[in-house]
Amino acid sequence: MKFVDEFRDPAAARALVRSITDLAAGDEFKFMEVCGGHTHTIYRHGIEHLLPESIELVHGPGCPVCVIPMGRVDDAMWLAEQPDVIFTTFGDMMRVPGSSGNLIEAKARGADVRFVYSPLDALKIARDNPDRHVVFFAVGFETTAPSTAVTLVRARTLGVHNFSVFCNHVTIVPPIKAILESPDLRLSGFLGPGHVSTVVGLRPYRFVPGVYGKPIVVAGFEPLDILASVHMLLQQIRDGRCEVENQYTRVVRPEGNVAALQLMAETFELRPHFEWRGLGFISQSALKIHPDYAEYDAELLFDMPGVRVADPKACQCGEVLKGVIKPWECKVFGTACTPETPIGTCMVSPEGACAAYYNFGRLHRDTAKLLLRR
Repeated sequence: MKFVDEFRDPAAARALVRSITDLAAGDEFKFMEVCGGHTHTIYRHGIEHLLPESIELVHGPGCPVCVIPMGRVDDAMWLAEQPDVIFTTFGDMMRVPGSSGNLIEAKARGADVRFVYSPLDALKIARDNPDRHVVFFAVGFETTAPSTAVTLVRARTLGVHNFSVFCNHVTIVPPIKAILESPDLRLSGFLGPGHVSTVVGLRPYRFVPGVYGKPIVVAGFEPLDILASVHMLLQQIRDGRCEVENQYTRVVRPEGNVAALQLMAETFELRPHFEWRGLGFISQSALKIHPDYAEYDAELLFDMPGVRVADPKACQCGEVLKGVIKPWECKVFGTACTPETPIGTCMVSPEGACAAYYNFGRLHRDTAKLLLRR
C-alpha cells in the first residue's frame, strides 16, 4: 500500500462501523488493545466514540516506557551520576520520574546524559570517547530488543570495551497472561500488538484462545486497521470461533522475523522475575544480557542500588495499565499530572494512555461522528 489515506478513508470507515454495529447488537463486548500505539490511534481519531456503546475499548500495558518501575529509573539515575560515565537513552526515558527527579534533572545537576535514536548511536559515542564509559539504557518489548542485540554483537566485533547496556527489555506474553488471570477484569478479546508481532510472529499468542478461550487479532495502527480488527473479533465471536488472526498482513508474517529471534537468543536470556509498574513481579517477563556477553552487562559492571521504590500514592498508573480505570478517572489526571508535569509514566510517553487521552481523547462523541461524514 502506497498511501496512508487508504487507511483513513471515511467511506470505508462508515461501512465498517455499520457492520460492527450490526455484529455487536444485543450484547456487550470489552476488547483490550495491548499496544500503546493502538491507544494513540484510538484517541487521536476518536475511534472509541465511533463504535456502538456496547463495545468498550480497554487500554493495556503495551507502552514499554510506562511499565518500567520507579526503582529501575532510580538505578538509571545512579548510573548517570557515576564519574566518567556517559549515560545514553531514548528521548522518552529522559522524562520518566524516579524518586528523586528524572534524567533531565540529573543532566542539569551535571550528569552527562545524552538521548540517542538507537543503541548504535551510543556505541559510536563510546568509540569517540575511549576514556569514558558509555551506558545505554535499553528499554522496549521485542520490537526494540533486536537493535540492542545487533549493537552487542557489533561492540564485540569492533573490540569496544568502554560500552555496556543497562537492559530493561520486556516480553509481551507474560503480561497478557497476568491480565487474563486478573480477577477484576473480564475481556471479550484482544487487539494484538502489531510492532512486537513483526518480530515474534503469531505463534506466541496461541495460548490466548487455546487456554483462556479469548480471540486475538494482531492489528495495524491506522484507523481502518483498528476498525477492521474490531470487526474481525466480533465476527469470530458470532461465528463461534476463537483463534489468532492477523489483520496486519502487510507487515506481520506468521513466523515473525526469524533472523532477529535468533540474534536475540544469542545475546539475551530470560530473567527469572521482573517488576512491572502496576502489575508487580512477573516470572520470565524480561530479558537480561546473556552470560556470553557479560562484559557488556552494566548490572554486572556496576554495583547499582537495586532498591524497589513504590509509586507515588497520588498516581494510578498501575490501574490504568491494567485497564481497571480509564485515564480520566485518575484523581490527578489533567490537574497535578499533565504531559508538562507528569507524576506517572502513562503521562510521559506519547504512547501512554494518559498522554494520548490528554492530547487527543477529549473529542465529544458527536464531534467524532462528524469526522465520518467528511
